[in-house]
Amino acid sequence: MLTARGEELERVRGLKAGADDYVVKPFGRQELVARVQALLRRTGPGAAEPQERYGDDRVTIDFAQRAVTFDGVDVSLTPLEFKLLAAFVRHPRQVLSRDQLLELVWGDSYGVAADQVKLYVGYLRRKLAPDDVTRVPIETVRGFGYRYQPD
Repeated sequence: MLTARGEELERVRGLKAGADDYVVKPFGRQELVARVQALLRRTGPGAAEPQERYGDDRVTIDFAQRAVTFDGVDVSLTPLEFKLLAAFVRHPRQVLSRDQLLELVWGDSYGVAADQVKLYVGYLRRKLAPDDVTRVPIETVRGFGYRYQPD
C-alpha cells in the first residue's frame, strides 16, 4: 500500500485490510524498489496463484472474465461495482470501513467523496437483487462500515 497516511492506526488498518506492505510518502526510489523485490522474493515460484474464481451459495465470480452470477442469474456490473464486490468477497465476514473500501476500490480516497461508497454499495445491492435487496449478503454495520456475510 502506498499512501500519505503515516499514522500508526492507518498503517495497522492497511495491513489488516490485506496489504503486504505499507509505504508512506515521501519515500525514496531505492526503498520502493527494495520493498518490491522483497515482496517478489516472498511470492516467488511456488507462491499461491491469484484467485481466479470465487463461489459461495449465492455469488459466483470469474475474475478473469469479469463475470458475476447471483442466485444463478448473470449480473452485469460496472468496473467500480465489480471491484467493490471483489473487495467484499476477498474479505468475508470482515467489517470494512468506508476509508478501507475507498482505498481497496478507488485506490486512493483523494478527490473521491466519502458518500461514493454508500452510493456504490446501493448500486451493487440493486444490481445483484433488484427485486429484494435484503437478499444480498452485504450488511451495513452502523457506525463502522460494511460486511460481506456469505451463507
